[in-house]
Amino acid sequence: MSILITICARGGSKGVPGKNIKNLSGKPLIAYTIAHAQAFAKKYSADIALSTDSEEIKQVAANFGLITPYQRPAALATDKAGKIGVIEDVWKFMEKYHAKKYDFVMDLDVTAPLRNLQDLEEAWQQLTSVEEALNIFSVSPANRNPYFNMVEQKEGEFVNVIKSLGDIKSRHEAPKVYDMNASFYIFRRSYFESDWQISTTDRSLAYVMPHLCFDIDEPIDFEIMNFLISNNKLDFEF
Repeated sequence: MSILITICARGGSKGVPGKNIKNLSGKPLIAYTIAHAQAFAKKYSADIALSTDSEEIKQVAANFGLITPYQRPAALATDKAGKIGVIEDVWKFMEKYHAKKYDFVMDLDVTAPLRNLQDLEEAWQQLTSVEEALNIFSVSPANRNPYFNMVEQKEGEFVNVIKSLGDIKSRHEAPKVYDMNASFYIFRRSYFESDWQISTTDRSLAYVMPHLCFDIDEPIDFEIMNFLISNNKLDFEF
């Protein structure tokens, strides 16, 4: 089976300027994801592609062994550009570049690097064991549950529980729900051939992270992650 690993890192970032190459515990943020991609690629003979519009990010990536012939188009380097379209564009480019077809595409998110090779392998095995599944993505157990302690605003002044299954009196009685933590996604080729534009389909699987994982959206997220890594506070081998 042929696998392409994509790493998408555009130059612009409003929440944390320059976050993709910002120093995190001694090395650029993107370096952690490159290392994870290289470890998986070495074991499974996968190709790796970087999607970026930034020459500076390209140079930093090259310093850690990832050199790419692909240049992300300006139209796909905006705040409004969807992730699926970005992945699909580099996937099509790499198929032409290498004159081969990829059976799977694994996307690793730079801003959610709290993962390891075991996570990727277990998710890979989970997806490949369910033939009808189109894709799988990483999730974490949710702190709030829409069946129990999440409410939405109704018309007027009142609120109500988002989802209702009757008289649920505790979180433990509610169905399990998860937060998509954005760390990684794995897609079958058939996912893209079905023209999906979002990662949640009617044939999606979820890989539940057995450890801490979160995405960097704001400066405080970066500071927390930096503290955890620098002080060996993670609850798993990173």
